[in-house]
Amino acid sequence: MTTLDFSPLFRSMIGFDRLASTMETAYRAEPGGYPPYNVEVQDENRYCITLAVAGFSEQELELEAKENLLTVAGQRQATEAEGNFLYRGIANRSFERKFQLADYVKVIDARLENGLLHINLVREVPEAMKPRRIEVRGADADRAIAHSTTETAFAKAA
Repeated sequence: MTTLDFSPLFRSMIGFDRLASTMETAYRAEPGGYPPYNVEVQDENRYCITLAVAGFSEQELELEAKENLLTVAGQRQATEAEGNFLYRGIANRSFERKFQLADYVKVIDARLENGLLHINLVREVPEAMKPRRIEVRGADADRAIAHSTTETAFAKAA
């Protein structure tokens, strides 16, 4: 197995300590699997995960969002009567699939439609975490070098 070394990135990235472990976990995870799924980017802050869960009812599906981990599980309640199959290609087993979510990404909706489970997510960055312009003042407190229209109260208070 190839080991990935992210140390050159950490020289200029502060606070991304979990990045290396997350990348290694994703690298080790088996591709594909059951059930098949799509991850769609709808716009800059909205995403949709679609899982093919044919044969599962709403009561047999469970979604749990805890910290930055979304877990989707399907537990079959009733098993079909064993028949005389020539070929059995439709999966009839329980599953658990986990998705690592970025900071501030939240599940807002989940719906089951035509055998597809659609999970809508949105990134809601708190106002305090959004970029803001910082005023740089010169030696003379009344004269500002750069001026922000939204942060004038800070300059007056100082």
